[in-house]
Amino acid sequence: EVQLVESGGGLVQAGGSLRLSCAASELPFDEYHKGWFRQAPGKEREAVGCITTHGDTYYAHSLKGRFTISSDNARNTVYLQMNSLKSEDTAVYYCAAMGRSAWHISWSDPHDYYGINYWGKGTLVNVSS
Repeated sequence: EVQLVESGGGLVQAGGSLRLSCAASELPFDEYHKGWFRQAPGKEREAVGCITTHGDTYYAHSLKGRFTISSDNARNTVYLQMNSLKSEDTAVYYCAAMGRSAWHISWSDPHDYYGINYWGKGTLVNVSS
């Protein structure tokens, strides 16, 4: 059974940084694109960014370069580095994998996505102002 397990969430002050990790098991890691999503309280889940099997990265336009995704294929782990955090970044952050079927994410409208094959259970990031 494929598992994606996020870690690294917690409480951080506005302006601070945090790095999330997502460890994958039972997943042919090199064959899937990996993404990060988030869901703020009372809001819909939205895409944050993704890294393709070729190592290309894409991000929601609204993040303005504050977030960086990287991948360590030897460790089957994908990371989300978050800098200059704001209170509006408070959310549960989810790791995802896609590529087994057609998938789509709109980076101008990150609520517009489909085709995610696997989800992690999420890790909470709480940014205090």
